[in-house]
Amino acid sequence: MDLGTTYKRDFNPHKTQPVAIVRPLERRRVKKGKLDTVPTYKDDYRAWDVPKSELYKPEQSYYPPTVKFGNSTTFQDDFVPQKIQPRQSFKPSSVVERSPVPFHADTSHRLDYVPHQLDSKSPRPKEVYRPAEQPFDDLTTHRRDFQGLAGESTKSCRPTDAGVTRHARFEGSTEFRDSFQPWEIPPPRAREVHAHIPPTGTMQLHSTSHLDYVPYQARRVVPVRPISHRRINHLPFQGKSTTKEDFPAWESCRPGLIKKQPQIPNPSGKFDGLSTFRCHYVPHALIPTESCKPSQAPFRSTGPLDTVTTYAAEFAPKQQEVCPASYACPPGHVFENTNSQGHKFFREIVPAAKAF
Repeated sequence: MDLGTTYKRDFNPHKTQPVAIVRPLERRRVKKGKLDTVPTYKDDYRAWDVPKSELYKPEQSYYPPTVKFGNSTTFQDDFVPQKIQPRQSFKPSSVVERSPVPFHADTSHRLDYVPHQLDSKSPRPKEVYRPAEQPFDDLTTHRRDFQGLAGESTKSCRPTDAGVTRHARFEGSTEFRDSFQPWEIPPPRAREVHAHIPPTGTMQLHSTSHLDYVPYQARRVVPVRPISHRRINHLPFQGKSTTKEDFPAWESCRPGLIKKQPQIPNPSGKFDGLSTFRCHYVPHALIPTESCKPSQAPFRSTGPLDTVTTYAAEFAPKQQEVCPASYACPPGHVFENTNSQGHKFFREIVPAAKAF
């Protein structure tokens, strides 16, 4: 095998050069002078000498009291305690007031509507029954208008009653037996069985495929694959290929990191440990705030306790009524009967109403 390929025949290798880097070279600017660390804000914007504005806040008029609970509150100053007077109750009294004047029994109906005298009604004479002179024809609208047509009377399709008695003998004839009479069926004809006669001569085992398709002597198909001539070599494996010989590996190195040089040099001195907060903010002594919370000691008054309440002033005590069930026979009731469970039933006595 000559190992010739289409790639080797049509594409000839050319010598190539490594690609040049288009990136410009790094230029390091080294300044020998001292770096000015003044920013643009401090250079362009200067602080003005602005006078401090006066406070419009009123002066504090509160002074802490020297005595415990010495100052009065807003509620004590604005609202003067007044004497509470009990309200007049508009609730009607529960005492029944009886009038000494007798009941005159006058109503609007009796005063406004005067009875009038009605005229006497004349009795209506009763009419005497008089029978009709013409006889009742007993004709209706249907009978008068629809007289009907003359025709033959409908005949009954009901069979006549032959008067079969109970003890009559059953003849055994039915509609099926009368209509369908049995007929004679001829017996089936027996089929003649022929005796088996074996054929003479030998059997020819020829089929259509054997007669029409003649076998041909076919040759064995030669494989298209080339014959491999294996040679046993005891030499070590070289490990060379077409790709390794034609395309050798280039020597390449990893580019380094691009770092900018710091413009501000690092401080060389020792850190003194002072921050901006420690330099500008001086701690002040804290003044504890006095608590306005009253003490939990109970307030005791020297005056006597006033027992007058709204309930005692407005609501008068009512008379307690005795339960009627405590009596053997409740007043104003009449005993009726006792049920099977032993419960007694009473009926209330209703006072009779006076007639007008």
